[in-house]
Amino acid sequence: MSKIAVAVMLALIAAPALAQDHVQQYGEQPKDKTPSEKADDDRAERAYQRSLSNVPNQKPVDPWGTARGDDTSKKSAAPAKPAVKQSSKAKSGSTAN
Repeated sequence: MSKIAVAVMLALIAAPALAQDHVQQYGEQPKDKTPSEKADDDRAERAYQRSLSNVPNQKPVDPWGTARGDDTSKKSAAPAKPAVKQSSKAKSGSTAN
């Protein structure tokens, strides 16, 4: 009885794999599409492009903006000027690196 149960279980497991349509093997050329399939693909591509045009433009997201606060984020947007202190007693002939 247990052999029959095992055979039935294996048959139930293998059935979905056998129900698949043709699986393309490596190096096998895909079959040509029918005109109706090509029209469906074109229609789907146009619908996709239309859906992309419906998405509004969004401002850049700053995930750390709330942690820094508003003042710091505005200051960091401006380019920082390097603070260079020049000594009046600098030696002649020295170069600044």
